[in-house]
Parts: sequence; structure tokens; C-alpha cells
Amino acid sequence: MSFMSIAFPLEAAVSFAGVAAGAARPLLGVSLFATLLLVFKPLLKGLIQAAILLMAPRKSLEERRFAQKLRGIAMLHSMACEYERSQPNLAAELRQIASRG
Repeated sequence: MSFMSIAFPLEAAVSFAGVAAGAARPLLGVSLFATLLLVFKPLLKGLIQAAILLMAPRKSLEERRFAQKLRGIAMLHSMACEYERSQPNLAAELRQIASRG
């Protein structure tokens, strides 16, 4: 602190208020931005979902069923590989079930 701040405390207080206001400005901006995000959350959520659908459209019901069927066949084959050494009959049955589709 300088001699001037002791002699003129009002000027020191004004300069401190300016520093405090300068420090509070970013905090005020961030809180305002967070408030706007909170208010417009449903709109932003819908815009994000629309953008996702534009980039990767949803597969049709037939495509989803076919993919599920392939996942099931792959799962049965992996189970058959696990049981190949310990239970060969079970592995053969699993492969037969997988081949039926």
C-alpha cells in the first residue's frame, strides 16, 4: 500500500471495487451461460437428437432383427468354442442350433 491510499481511503476503495468488478465479470458470464443452457435444455436436446439422426439414421426393423440374429449365432459359436475341449457333445449341439439360424 502506498502513502496515497492511507491518505485517501476512498480512492483506494474505488480502485479495489474496480478490481473486484473485473474479477466478478467472468463469473457472471459463466453463470449467465449456464442459466441459458438450463432454460433451453429441451430445445438443445432435440437439436442434438436431430443431428444424430442426420449423421446415422435408424435402421429398419428388418435390419435390426437380422443384426440381432447374427449376434445370437455369434454368441452360440463362441459358447461352442468354450465347451469344445470339456464337453464336445454340447459344443456340437450349440453349433447345430446356430446353423439353424
